[in-house]
Amino acid sequence: MTHKNTICLWFDGAALEAARFYAATFPHSSVEAIHTAPGDYPAGKQGDVLTVEFTVMGIPCLGLNGGPGIQHNQAFSFQVATDDQAETDRLWQAIVGNDGKEVACGWCRDKWGLSWQITPRLLTAAITDPDPAAAKRAFEAMMGMVKIDIAAIEAALKG
Repeated sequence: MTHKNTICLWFDGAALEAARFYAATFPHSSVEAIHTAPGDYPAGKQGDVLTVEFTVMGIPCLGLNGGPGIQHNQAFSFQVATDDQAETDRLWQAIVGNDGKEVACGWCRDKWGLSWQITPRLLTAAITDPDPAAAKRAFEAMMGMVKIDIAAIEAALKG
């Protein structure tokens, strides 16, 4: 590992499966290295996959198969800026359709419990619109959504 800062994500034996899924789903993502345990440890045996070095959309990550003791929560999430509805739908379906879970306001959770915000760039621009009334309408529209609907956000912006 050569990066100064790497996100370490704890998994219960599924670090390699998750890393491969992320690499296949998101652009600029890959699995770089798989490291096995040099000895037995509380969550596994010598020779089991202990860590996986991977990249998610250019962000260096380390998957650690640390066992069942720690669960992911929404305090950490990957926020993915999408360019259009097709990309939003594709990424949303990839996560939710792979035993993930819909949450709200563009958030979903993958099957390993990691949170994702699938956020169209238009939504970010809309809720920061210089017109406070337009920004509020877009924000209120988003608050009623699960997956973000870009056409509905555009309609809310226009009033």
